[in-house]
Amino acid sequence: MATQAVIKSQPQVVVVQPQRGQWQTDLFDCCSDVEVCLCGIFCYECLGCQVAADMNECCLCGTGMPMRAVYRTKYGIPGDLMGDFFTVLLCPACSLCQLKRDIKKRRQMGIF
Repeated sequence: MATQAVIKSQPQVVVVQPQRGQWQTDLFDCCSDVEVCLCGIFCYECLGCQVAADMNECCLCGTGMPMRAVYRTKYGIPGDLMGDFFTVLLCPACSLCQLKRDIKKRRQMGIF
């Protein structure tokens, strides 16, 4: 007579949910995506139009505080309008590069 195998544990599927409520990269994390950083420094307007297109916005409306605030609100990233204002005021290229890096990373994770 054949013996039956007893299964002691079942295979488990672990689903990792990306964190929605944080920026995927820091503001000054330019080394994580040099291509975006160089585009932001040498062709700020081109990068602004890319980000606007990614967000289905018009790049003629500006790429500053409003765009950052809309993105932050959409993904539940903590912050406020004053913080967005000062971030864009003090380092507009870094702010725009952070947006583009975040969009790229969220696309890779399938949540953009």
